[in-house]
Amino acid sequence: MHSFFSALVLLSLFVSPSLSAQNSKSDKFKENYELKEVVVLSRHNIRAPLSGKNSILGKITTHEWTNWTANASELTLRGGVLETMMGQYFRKWLEDEGLFKEGYCPNTDEVNIYANSMQRTVATAEYFQSGFSPTCNRNFYHRFTPSKMDPLFFPRLTKVSEEFKAQALKEISAMGGTKGIVGINESLKASYDLIERVTDMKNSPACKEGNTCALNDYNTQLTFKLGDEPNMAGSLKIANTIADALILQYFEEPDDKKAAFGNDLTVKDWENISKIKDVYGDVLFAAPIVATNVAHPLLVYLKDELNSNARKFTFLVGHDSNICSVTNALQFEEYSLPNTIEKKTPIGSKLVFEKWQDKRTKKEYISVNLVYQTTDQLRKLLLLNLDNPPASFQMKISGLTANEFGLYNFDDVVGRFDQAITAYEAIK
Repeated sequence: MHSFFSALVLLSLFVSPSLSAQNSKSDKFKENYELKEVVVLSRHNIRAPLSGKNSILGKITTHEWTNWTANASELTLRGGVLETMMGQYFRKWLEDEGLFKEGYCPNTDEVNIYANSMQRTVATAEYFQSGFSPTCNRNFYHRFTPSKMDPLFFPRLTKVSEEFKAQALKEISAMGGTKGIVGINESLKASYDLIERVTDMKNSPACKEGNTCALNDYNTQLTFKLGDEPNMAGSLKIANTIADALILQYFEEPDDKKAAFGNDLTVKDWENISKIKDVYGDVLFAAPIVATNVAHPLLVYLKDELNSNARKFTFLVGHDSNICSVTNALQFEEYSLPNTIEKKTPIGSKLVFEKWQDKRTKKEYISVNLVYQTTDQLRKLLLLNLDNPPASFQMKISGLTANEFGLYNFDDVVGRFDQAITAYEAIK
């Protein structure tokens, strides 16, 4: 299987390179700082839709979905190729920064690669590692038989009370302004109309069976159950299922028209489809009290890794819900990513905590970036290297002051982790 992936990677050499989306460090920065450690929280790479063709996806459209190279919810062949490239890039970047010597095989104390036990996350970790350290025979770690959810990555509610539910609904409703939940859905009307048209929903088997003919249920119902993920019912949930599959099909299918079921869609149209996924994720996981609740295990783990003196590189593989909840629990500023149709947590994206040390004072700092393959890099299988890196977007943390290079005081960032952890303990 790996030889097949290697062949695909080699083929991508013949595709013209994209413009670099990552800003290189200035000479002044390199004179003053050296990289000491990197901790990464990654989303898995391209997968097949979570639901099979015999589910609502197969009935909601008159069209045939692409022939996925993996079973429902599993990493696709393209996802494996793309993640191998990411592993290769990260190794070259860390060697260039002096964290590892070329060809060096790091030991268990220095590198920690840990994945959720779902097939798509385990496979992502395996392919990343094959690119990162192909000759080192280093095994990554996952705790359970695939495909089970590891509690570290499971965005479940571990504290639920009537008081919690009321506060969660209040915070979520605020996202929709004066109209609350209905307002959230109204903001997506153009996106809903678009996927109704693309899927030909009004003529679909689902509609003919008297089920879903339109995305007009704006009164989204939210459920908070102890031990489960936050859940919802209504048009936003159905629309998210469809949008997720369409976006994945766009990444898998190189023919623009085939990817859009014969429609001529612009990049802006694809962004509008993806907007549904962003809003869906925010409704479920971005409210402060919810984010603090579901992200708690990861916050504790990430803080421990950042404070590990022996560790040089940590790579955790989870889901978009993990990145969404962690960034909101830590109070990152609102952002919209460039050069991608997914503006919040693109497929395969990585939340990267970089620990830098001042060479003179030995004081430590943290820089946080979202690193992701651009839409062109994903669709065209463009090779990644230091001259053609993935996109890197510098994240900002509300209430903390960064220096001229965008670095935060290490103790301030750890203090923000402590604040979020303490906030969880205060939830009743």
